[in-house]
Amino acid sequence: MTFDTIILGAGAAGMMCASHCGGRVLVIDHAKAAGEKIRISGGGRCNFTNMYAGPGNFLSQNPHFCKSALARYTQWDFVDLVGRHGIAWHEKTLGQLFCDGSSKQIVQMLLDEMTRAGAELWLQTSVRDLRKTEYGFAIEVEREGQRQNLICRNLVLATGGKSIPKMGATGLAYDIAHQFELRVTDTRAALVPFTFSDGRFKELSGVSLPARLSNDRTSFDEALLFTHRGLSGPSVLQLSSYWHEGEAIRANLIPDLPLFDLLRDQRQTGGRKALTTELARHLPARLVDYLKHQIPMRGNLADQSDAALNDLVTALSNWSLTPSGTEGYRTAEVTLGGINTDELSSKTMEARDVPGLYAIGEAVDVTGWLGGYNFQWAWSSAHAAGTAIAAG
Repeated sequence: MTFDTIILGAGAAGMMCASHCGGRVLVIDHAKAAGEKIRISGGGRCNFTNMYAGPGNFLSQNPHFCKSALARYTQWDFVDLVGRHGIAWHEKTLGQLFCDGSSKQIVQMLLDEMTRAGAELWLQTSVRDLRKTEYGFAIEVEREGQRQNLICRNLVLATGGKSIPKMGATGLAYDIAHQFELRVTDTRAALVPFTFSDGRFKELSGVSLPARLSNDRTSFDEALLFTHRGLSGPSVLQLSSYWHEGEAIRANLIPDLPLFDLLRDQRQTGGRKALTTELARHLPARLVDYLKHQIPMRGNLADQSDAALNDLVTALSNWSLTPSGTEGYRTAEVTLGGINTDELSSKTMEARDVPGLYAIGEAVDVTGWLGGYNFQWAWSSAHAAGTAIAAG
């Protein structure tokens, strides 16, 4: 069977690309349903983009690579598409846009766009062999227990990264890249919780508070969540993309709280109160109870000198921790790294030395922040490849 374009991967990038390629297009995926990661995203409501998406929200060995695709298909272009399909949405926080209803609406929208474009979708189909030919690519697949041989002029790698293997994630895009001698940068789990092997935060599991998580390169002000395995929450997930194994992180538990002034003022009017009692007005009580074994906070407010209060505030705003590791790909929202951007055209996403081979979405070494940025990269890179193929 002959197609103009075959797209490997029926996720966000793959389906988006299929609706723009033109010609006879086939999308292949080994899963039972298309868009499974879309379905589970955003608590089932899909954080489909971010109002503030721009190049500064992405990590890559080449921070300039994403600029072209993001500029030519913006978050507002995707919002317009969502609106044309009658999908209601809202901003939750920090520019994060979610469906009012279900993430399944986004999946159905992409399927409808594929149908409109005449693209075919084969699910539960596995790639068994792939090779370059004089005119394109020859692919052997297995579908419904039968082997089939396919031919295409263009091949698009949209299989994502290694994150959440229980959803079917594999390193197939990297394997194919290696086959065609495209370099792949080191990959690791990103947007992922930190773990501590000693289980030190078990008693705090479920406690959350606003915090500033930082290392020597960056910082994020969002919620921090203690878990039985370690630390999670948006601030932790964001910092994990910038963290290296063995590195210490810093937690500011009072980022926007003038705690020194509050405690000093309260010392004048309520000096008989225990210091821990007053702290529990500003921080979760379970956290205060935990920290009192590590940070001096004995006695009443009246017993505290300005120097002692200052030391306490310093300790709470610069708590140093060294994670044992992360929860890995099992729970990571994305994979950091991927197909080296030096191998691709930033305008078309086509491999420079392998005509007709394209890579888009998470398969590429472009990784977004938490908050809808990775979906926007999927839409933008897919649009870049699809329109380039259509113009072709």
